[in-house]
Amino acid sequence: MDNGWETSAGAWIADLGDDGDFGRRYVLDPVMRARVRASRAAHALDVGCGEGRFCRMLRDDGVAATGLDPTAALIETAKHRDRAGRYVRGAAETLPFAAASFDLVVSYLSLIDIADIDAAIPEMARVLAPGGTLLVANLTSFNTSCADRGWVTGARGERLHYPIDAYLDDRAMWVEWRGIRIVNHHRPMRRYMRAFLDAGLQLTFFDEPDPIAATAPARARAYRRVPWFLVMEWRRPAAR
Repeated sequence: MDNGWETSAGAWIADLGDDGDFGRRYVLDPVMRARVRASRAAHALDVGCGEGRFCRMLRDDGVAATGLDPTAALIETAKHRDRAGRYVRGAAETLPFAAASFDLVVSYLSLIDIADIDAAIPEMARVLAPGGTLLVANLTSFNTSCADRGWVTGARGERLHYPIDAYLDDRAMWVEWRGIRIVNHHRPMRRYMRAFLDAGLQLTFFDEPDPIAATAPARARAYRRVPWFLVMEWRRPAAR
């Protein structure tokens, strides 16, 4: 199935730039980087690494990172921007790595792009070493339930409220912004939680992070009305 990523890669790269968008820079990065540092990981896999932005951050934080993504143009850009990095084209559902290869696996806003999480999440757990951490940033499920519709607006274009509809129904949808048109997947929160638990993982951290208000106060106020993101940390139990 065409998911739009090959044709949208150029627009995505241009839109994200080197520093990332508002949500990454001012909401997720501070939490994700703090959790990486707390993990004391040595070797990480970034599943759905895109153009390699977070892999470069992992390296800056002293972690040897491998990036994986199925989109050729994104992997080539990652390699160009990080000549010393390791980037592999591949699918999350069939990770081309041996079991227990990494002490940190990262899924930074990639679960919503993965068609088969019932294959991908066990794969992430498989390549995670005992005692290792799976660090996840994802869109909230109430957000994705109407991501293709967006805000309900008033007569003057003001944002009235954000709709939630068919929340319990898994579905794929096309979303489009600034020249990017890709397939995202909505799933209720229970689908993700059951998949992680069924993979034998233990939840050790959960947050719905606040934006850094002082940096972009107007955007931060708007974000607090309908937050987009959550962060979870799952651990593979250590061998007994």
